[in-house]
Amino acid sequence: MIEDTVAPPPLEPPPVRSWPALDLKATDFDPVLEELMRERPVSRIQLPHGDGWAWLVTRYEDVKAVVNDPRFSRAPVPDMTVTRITPHFKPRPGSLAFAESSDHHRLRRAVAPAFSARAVERLREGAREMLDELVSDTLRDGPPADLVDRVLQPFPTTVICELMGVPDADRERMSGWVSDILFTAKGAAATGRAKDEMYGWFAREIAARAADPGAGEDILSLLGAAVAAGDITQEEAVGLVGPVQIGGEAVTNNCGNMLYLLLTRPQLRERLREEPEARPRALDELLRYIPHRSSVGLARIALEDVELRGVRIAAGDAVYVSYLAANRDPEVFPDPERIDVDRSPNPHVSFGHGPHFCTGALLARMEIELLVETFLDRLPDLRLAVPAERVPWRRSALIRGPEALPVTW
Repeated sequence: MIEDTVAPPPLEPPPVRSWPALDLKATDFDPVLEELMRERPVSRIQLPHGDGWAWLVTRYEDVKAVVNDPRFSRAPVPDMTVTRITPHFKPRPGSLAFAESSDHHRLRRAVAPAFSARAVERLREGAREMLDELVSDTLRDGPPADLVDRVLQPFPTTVICELMGVPDADRERMSGWVSDILFTAKGAAATGRAKDEMYGWFAREIAARAADPGAGEDILSLLGAAVAAGDITQEEAVGLVGPVQIGGEAVTNNCGNMLYLLLTRPQLRERLREEPEARPRALDELLRYIPHRSSVGLARIALEDVELRGVRIAAGDAVYVSYLAANRDPEVFPDPERIDVDRSPNPHVSFGHGPHFCTGALLARMEIELLVETFLDRLPDLRLAVPAERVPWRRSALIRGPEALPVTW
């Protein structure tokens, strides 16, 4: 825990460990992260890009404490060259990811109506019909099929584009930009170019909607209205919307991981088919178990000296938390390497925690529920068309998942 009382002298800082961006297969847990978790609760790491080193916090309670402590802030990060996993780092002003306190609340309020429980439920039936159509087309064309190409990619892309207000004619291009940003195998130049083109498109679209604000409920219309009302700036609106689009399409990979696990664990799949009431618990357990990203996300900067687990973190130091590690903390999740559908309670932090809890968590959950429900109820005979070890996985990716999921029936 973070200590404010009199404590023994701080421990000597641990050595700096290099954390490579491994191309991990399937849903294997990162062996480097596993070593760091075993060695100590607060480590020092150096990632492939950026400068220097950063602290890494892995225990569940420590992770929650750091992300809720205003002494650790993301706001300074855009102006620093913190060690990081990504080759291209160009945050935009207005990004929710780096906003803090009153600015964070102001920016989040601009898009909150689109992500409320009521708004997400309004989308459910249309999303179900869209998914049913994709599955029907796949079944009609016959086996084999790539489930990623036929269902897992187009479904979340269409849902987030509908919510965002991206016109049909621009959706394929938008999906291409997001792919180049999330999957960095093409290199920093391609990632940077995709970001510039995507944000340029958003800037033009928001400016047009701000010039003629209407009563639209899509995110671009909400942002245009907020700019017109003076609640946020045009620059802030553009910086806010990009990560929302990118995060919306990450569902493809998370669901790819889930379906892969269900395809390779027939007993789990059979139980969920026979016991629909167990599905909500199973989804939470799969969300906890699946290592959905590579390495770590965004850093925070210590604004003053802080002591954590006997280690002194100095003002100006970069600090990362690992939600993946927190989800495997045996003090909170007994036998964490096992998928336990009956695990209760299951306070996983797969959507983050604290002020930066994922804005689109309810939307992602709704999409995951529909995909798993469809998989279990409409596709009972679905099976992998290749041996499990031959399923290709995305390389050099920020978000982990299968590149293709060849199936037959």
